[in-house]
Amino acid sequence: MTNAQIPFSEPPWLTGLPSPYFSPSHFKWQAAIREFITKHLHSHAVEWEQAETLPPTVFEEFAAAGMLLPALPAPLPVKWLKKLGIHTLLGDLPVEEFDSLHGYIYGDEMSRMGLAGPPGSLTTGIAFGVPLILKFGSEQLQERYIPDLLRGKKRACIAITEPDAGSDVAGITTTAVKSEDGREWVVNGSKKWITNGIWSDYASMAVRTGPPGSGAAGISLLVVPLKGHPGVSMRRLKVAGQVSAGTTYIELDDVRVPIENLIGKENHGMRYIMTNFNHERLAVATGTTRQARVALSAAFEYVMKREAFGKALIEQPVVRHRLAKAGAALESLTAWVEQFAYLMTKLPEEEANVKLGGLTALLKAHAGMVFKECADTAVLLFGGNGFTRSGQGMIAEMLYREVPGTRIPGGSEDVLLDLAVRQLVKIYKMQTKLLEKGSAKL
Repeated sequence: MTNAQIPFSEPPWLTGLPSPYFSPSHFKWQAAIREFITKHLHSHAVEWEQAETLPPTVFEEFAAAGMLLPALPAPLPVKWLKKLGIHTLLGDLPVEEFDSLHGYIYGDEMSRMGLAGPPGSLTTGIAFGVPLILKFGSEQLQERYIPDLLRGKKRACIAITEPDAGSDVAGITTTAVKSEDGREWVVNGSKKWITNGIWSDYASMAVRTGPPGSGAAGISLLVVPLKGHPGVSMRRLKVAGQVSAGTTYIELDDVRVPIENLIGKENHGMRYIMTNFNHERLAVATGTTRQARVALSAAFEYVMKREAFGKALIEQPVVRHRLAKAGAALESLTAWVEQFAYLMTKLPEEEANVKLGGLTALLKAHAGMVFKECADTAVLLFGGNGFTRSGQGMIAEMLYREVPGTRIPGGSEDVLLDLAVRQLVKIYKMQTKLLEKGSAKL
């Protein structure tokens, strides 16, 4: 640390305090990517968010530097990357050494301006759409799509949510029916709130291949061509926050897709989607935690210089109480997020999916609630400035509009709270049965 920092402006491990999780490799990575991300993204992030889009050159710069790849879940697809001649990230970190803590640091640094739209416009598609093809796609399917997607020459998104099926993934109604000659899928339906969709060449899309009423058992995943493909129409949606991330409405009218574009097995889509949740929810929680930190530290900085009733606001006990309450929640959340990232470096994926599934849902929901507390605190302490879309309170106003975008996507808050408890009960009952069987044998 080279100078005094505003309280709560950085996570403890970046303020000089010891941490059991981060190695010299993680510190070196953080310093390298902060410089790159600040130059190529954060220096214009507010301007681009207000313009509601990023110049295409930004995506190209990140792709050329391999700085989209850290959005993928760890471990990275090392075999594919080396096949494409990619051996290191930013010319230094070997791709095989990248772990979930490196990924956590990347997500934190990408959100360091507090805005989710600019980084989300670059990484949401590769973070959540590409892993499904890497994990479950056939060798032929990967050969067709993965090289261009990893290099950033093409873009993909994940398309699950529909106008009438959000957190209830099993309720999707977009259909995929085999053509008479069996060579194609014919897709009909619509997808809504698809981040990055408007710029995407392809979507990893959830479709119903089973009969009506088959629920989760009738869902499959397809790689569906989007931009310029016959039968596909897309339009951007105006949303409250994260405007520059390209939220999209997709309509599919007799869209023909090669039969080989099935990801994995027919009607196995739901189980594939579920394997994405730990990475997705940890990524959302990571970015949300940094957004909460930006909101609270901005408020802290403001009240130390703003005077009212003859003294700085920080001298008012009620102001200190608000900061303390939000700060305690923020640092507790930070510790939990870092613990999750660490656990992901130690647990095999299959074990993590079972043991952390419910808890990761709870983490994501909790992050949104903490962000709300910090954003509320910022707006109230900024006063009229926090209610104004320009000037010194602009960041508080912008962040306040971002809160719903963390509490709804990736599983709505109330759904995830319920899911977390149900999963914990399910695991408890499974463990109890195993113990009972063991006792019976004895």
